[in-house]
Amino acid sequence: MAGVYLSYPFCGQKCTYCNFASGVLPASLEPRYLAALRSEIERHEWRFTPDTVYLGGGTPSRIEPAALSHLFDAIPGRPWREVTLEAAPGGITATIARGWWEAGITRVSLGVQSFDTRELRQTARKHDAETVIREAGVLREAGLDNINVDLIAGLAFQTRESWNDSLDHVLRLGVPHVSVYILEIDEDSRLGLEVLTNGPRYGASHLPSEEQAAEHYEIAVERLASVGIHRYEISNFARTGFESAHNLKYWRLEPYAGFGSDSHAFDGAIRRQNSDDVARYVDLMERGESPCVEQTAASPRERLWVGLRLSEGVRIEAAEFEELGLRRFVDAGLVDYADGVARLTNRGVLLSNEVFQTLV
Repeated sequence: MAGVYLSYPFCGQKCTYCNFASGVLPASLEPRYLAALRSEIERHEWRFTPDTVYLGGGTPSRIEPAALSHLFDAIPGRPWREVTLEAAPGGITATIARGWWEAGITRVSLGVQSFDTRELRQTARKHDAETVIREAGVLREAGLDNINVDLIAGLAFQTRESWNDSLDHVLRLGVPHVSVYILEIDEDSRLGLEVLTNGPRYGASHLPSEEQAAEHYEIAVERLASVGIHRYEISNFARTGFESAHNLKYWRLEPYAGFGSDSHAFDGAIRRQNSDDVARYVDLMERGESPCVEQTAASPRERLWVGLRLSEGVRIEAAEFEELGLRRFVDAGLVDYADGVARLTNRGVLLSNEVFQTLV
């Protein structure tokens, strides 16, 4: 089965670590964007009936529940197996949560990142630990108990103690899915640019080392596994049966349609990307033109480096394994290869980019 991704790039504030094509945009653009998004869905020629829908961004939890339902009306296959909404903690009320449930949302991904107030201040996030705890309860009371919590290892001022405290909060919440990302440093985020230019803002001079961030990640792997939340993908951990059905499509190279600014789509052979300029996307849609700005054929090797992200690994014939030079990663302790299946080792997960660069 295939999936649907909806992009909503509007945010109440731009997080300092964020390198996505999203942010604080003119309020007048939001209703036009919603209309354009609905129009793009309506124009789509459906070659499959999707079984998952994922709303990412940005902060799609800003969309009114009635507007969400209106978008969903244009997508075939309702009710779907899984419908995920990314949400920023803060402002999730009983009325809103109930509206999400009635619109068809089945899973909520909370962009928590940390439960430590000092770390959160440096990210520009507005919530605190008490907010997350309260709103997780609100979601559950509305029937939305399939909750994911995002955490970032490597934030400014993060210590082993503060990281373990964040994990303590996660374990007490009892959510069935956790995503753990190691902080990325690049020029596409305000924090990344500050680090690269040796600036002092956003706590750039107080980031833990790469080794410390990797240690925090490994602590998370161990502590989550101790309560039955196991890693099934490099950054994703779940109790059995609570893996993200939609995101698994990306790693298994299953098709999905993408709608909205900077969205991507894949039909099994061709990848397509929409314009990441929100105003341009809206303008193209209002003129009746295609918002797609790039099409590329999928590489035959894609299934290998994408599949290696999964703990289940990826099947590869011995001849191809040797031809690609992957044996050296076995010798280096980064990859296990047995019975025709290649998997990253625990050490290989931390150094996965070295392996992926060989395959891209």
